[in-house]
Amino acid sequence: MALNYVWIAFFIISFVVALIKMIFFGDTTVFTLVMNGMFDSAKTGAEISIGLIGIMSFWLGILKIGERAGMINKFAKAASPFFSKLFPGIPKGHPASGSVIMNFSANMLGLDNAATPMGLKAMKELQELNPDKDTASDAQIMFLVLNTAGLTIIPTSVIALRMANGAANPADIFIPSLIGTFISFVSGMIAVAMYQKINLFKLPILTFIGGFIALMAGLYFWLGGMPPAQIQTYTSLLGGIVIFSIIALFIGYGALKKINVYESFIDGAKEGFTTSVMIIPFLIAILVAISAFRATGCMDYLVNSIGTVVAACGLDTAFVPALPVGIMKSLSGSGARGLMVDVMTTYGPDSFQGRLASIIQGSTETTFYVLAVYFGSVNIKRPRYALACGLIADLVGLIAAIFIGYIFFK
Repeated sequence: MALNYVWIAFFIISFVVALIKMIFFGDTTVFTLVMNGMFDSAKTGAEISIGLIGIMSFWLGILKIGERAGMINKFAKAASPFFSKLFPGIPKGHPASGSVIMNFSANMLGLDNAATPMGLKAMKELQELNPDKDTASDAQIMFLVLNTAGLTIIPTSVIALRMANGAANPADIFIPSLIGTFISFVSGMIAVAMYQKINLFKLPILTFIGGFIALMAGLYFWLGGMPPAQIQTYTSLLGGIVIFSIIALFIGYGALKKINVYESFIDGAKEGFTTSVMIIPFLIAILVAISAFRATGCMDYLVNSIGTVVAACGLDTAFVPALPVGIMKSLSGSGARGLMVDVMTTYGPDSFQGRLASIIQGSTETTFYVLAVYFGSVNIKRPRYALACGLIADLVGLIAAIFIGYIFFK
């Protein structure tokens, strides 16, 4: 119901603002801009979904091979000490555990195209365990919120955009983004754990958090002194090695287990096609609503209001120009990416605002997009507290990114 109210609010608020602009300020183009934006967004939603067919068919085909060969179960068993504490509703050895792990692995490497089909596969398998098919289960909510928290070790796309915009050291936001995304992830985990009364003070969870902190330190010493181009090379190499190793491992292990690898791939690929088509209406719904809210200037009004309040409190307002990136990131990844580029173009990629926008882009996730696509793929109509916890993770990630930006670059 929460997403229903938010979706309605986007349109009603946008319509009222557009009407005020036309009647009181003589803006005769506002409705044209809104409608053009909505139609473009509807087209974009369909194009994104159709564009997912190839990659989703491929990855779900590979995952089907891994599932039938038993490789998914092996991945699940290896990580079960940690994930079993966060997902007590998933039976031991269930394939959903493996898909969840694979999704998080792809997300941590910034491999969005690989993470999405794995995530949709995980959501479908979690739906099989869900007794109430219209309502999100505890496991689905935990999975979605941790997904929207966006734990990313290497923000490859942000570094690439900074390089394209002429930053002197495009990778200077690497460590700040890593810290920000980790804080966002942990805050999302805590928020859901409080709702579900999950005790996080257990050895596997504490070990994971301590291990991730150690990993951040290791990456810093490994990549910190490298030039940007070399960091880009090594991060791309790391992602390629991991993903292709998984493909080769699944196919090789499937052949070793004497299953029909090709037939398994085809069966999984068919599921990918079906899922891609199924999410079209859900994706269009959220993108069109966001477009209307943006085209009427509501996003600008929101950010300027925040800036006024911050100034009235006597605080520094240097971070305000980067706020639209954080606000938009919860709504649209591509929209936030465009706003980040706009901030870098306006203030410079090496300015405080440009760096902060980059850190925010790497520290937060597209909560509304993920909620619409993932829940839409399995026809969940009542997300319960998933949206609230996802937004908590986004808010904490945004606040953390601002503080981290001041610590590192101000």
